Amino acid sequence: MNLHELTAHQIIKDKVNPREVRKSLEERIASVDKKVKAVLRLCPDEAEVGKGVLSGIPIATKDNICIKDNLTTCASHILDGFKPPYDATVISKLRNAGASLFCSTNMDEFAFGSSTENSFYGPTHNPWDTTRVPGGSSGGSAAAVSAGEATMALGSDTGGSIRQPASFCGVVGLKPTYGRVSRYGLIAFGSSLDQIGPLTKDVEDSALLLNVIAGYDPNDSTSVDVLVPDYTKSLVKDVKGLKIGIPKEYFIEGIDKEVKDAVDQAINLLKKSGADYKEISLPHTEYAVPTYYIVATSEASSNLARFDGVQYGLRSKAAKKEVSDLIDMYFATREAGFGKEAKRRIMLGTYALSAGYYEAYYLRALKVRTLIKRDFDEAFKSVDCIITPTSPTDAFKIGEKTEDPLSMYLSDIFTISTNLAGIPGISIPCGFTKNNLPIGLQILAKPFAEETLFRVAYTYEQGTEWHKQKPKL
Repeated sequence: MNLHELTAHQIIKDKVNPREVRKSLEERIASVDKKVKAVLRLCPDEAEVGKGVLSGIPIATKDNICIKDNLTTCASHILDGFKPPYDATVISKLRNAGASLFCSTNMDEFAFGSSTENSFYGPTHNPWDTTRVPGGSSGGSAAAVSAGEATMALGSDTGGSIRQPASFCGVVGLKPTYGRVSRYGLIAFGSSLDQIGPLTKDVEDSALLLNVIAGYDPNDSTSVDVLVPDYTKSLVKDVKGLKIGIPKEYFIEGIDKEVKDAVDQAINLLKKSGADYKEISLPHTEYAVPTYYIVATSEASSNLARFDGVQYGLRSKAAKKEVSDLIDMYFATREAGFGKEAKRRIMLGTYALSAGYYEAYYLRALKVRTLIKRDFDEAFKSVDCIITPTSPTDAFKIGEKTEDPLSMYLSDIFTISTNLAGIPGISIPCGFTKNNLPIGLQILAKPFAEETLFRVAYTYEQGTEWHKQKPKL
């Protein structure tokens, strides 16, 4: 096997020289990234990395996670030249675990998108079919892992941005419980929704990486001070007696038949492994998309107000000539710096928060969000986990939905509720379409029950070969 194909746990177990792995990854990027376009920039090769559980393992990071003195742009023109003066907490944790920061990956600008087409640097392509999207907004991280350009990677998930690209690219993507992983140093999109999580080649690597990045952080006011277990101890092939909920609202008209069939087969495999399952209802599911796109855009509008060309990032040349008028400088810089989708979301959020509309939109959306969370609270009284498709379809063509924002937004219909409720979710490969495109299985659990996710995901993975298949580039 080529070194770039190895998982982190294989590198550790077989005592493979991480420097040789890094060299293999760099050669792989030189060979295939002109087709995939997942990697924005390599991190400087650190001559010495610390000793730890991830000693020397090369890690890719999404371009919205701050790395001290390394260019970090959120794939946006407005952050041209920005080099953070500090490491994000997850980066500090990786360094402490001995990991080697390897590269920054492409993404939808400020994580605004479901396809990684909304990047200042251009779109990323799906390694399984380069005419198709890799999903988004963490499409660069998912594609890099899938294509063998990264051993493991970090992404961020605001409404499905780890799980949906994991599904499209045939890798494992985990969104931890809100508050499980520190957001300090993650450039914010929706502060009440964002979570950093792993994108990996298999479930064991996901558990390894979450072990390192999880935990309380006093620098993040939303970080929760609860015990972090050793997730690798949950990697057991045993679901006997586990109760699985199948929400009827997720198996609706419009879902691709091949996706539904693959998920049904996955449920049957878990049943044969000893799990019980029952149909459940999450009655407010139909309101998830409109609720999310009010809450998320409102928070985005507030968070992106800081990008004004004053302290860091882009200041347009036109603005430099008009320094006597601060408002004109803001207008010129933001006009030049933000892309089309970023502007759309800022305007939507600003409208929802404006005088006379706050109660009608934002406040009402928060009330519906509470109802969505209660649906899950009620469901978890009778089941241990919930299983759904990750996405209603396989990866769509590049350009297919760019002129239809609503159609694009609906591609996250099965992942958005998870963020609104703050619960953990994982996407694992569960099959392929007739076009040889990956299909993802989504497993959800109650807050801080990532151990359940790993137990179910590992049991399923060990009974199948889907995660071992690689794209031919």
